Amino acid sequence: MSSAKVLLVDDEKDFTETLSERLKLRDLEVYTASSGTEALDLAKQHRFDAVILDLQMPGMDGIETLKFLLAADADQQVIVLTGHGTISKSVEALKAGATDFFEKPIDIQKLSEEIGKAATHRLTLLQERSAQAIEDVLKKKGW
Repeated sequence: MSSAKVLLVDDEKDFTETLSERLKLRDLEVYTASSGTEALDLAKQHRFDAVILDLQMPGMDGIETLKFLLAADADQQVIVLTGHGTISKSVEALKAGATDFFEKPIDIQKLSEEIGKAATHRLTLLQERSAQAIEDVLKKKGW
């Protein structure tokens, strides 16, 4: 999939740099944030097709960041990718609205496929919302 806009959120700088480069080689537009706060600031400035989010970060953790991202944009597709995964954390993340949950390391092809699915799902949600808005206007106007 080409031209998807992805936000990669992880406090491990080496990891974000490496993963960012690998995703860019797959024609993805990649932004990086090293904290939840930085991710929220970027999400205010850009619309992302997918957010790849770590759970364990100093300050605002991944679950809190996830909740704020979804509060700001309910259609946001957030894929949790963490090195500290547990069953209880995965359940918590999915209940909070994460699209999916994976543990590091992840195969780059698998991650690319998941980003593609997330971007497609986001587009579908936005199209449905737009169609509903048009239908509502037509009903109000009586056309």
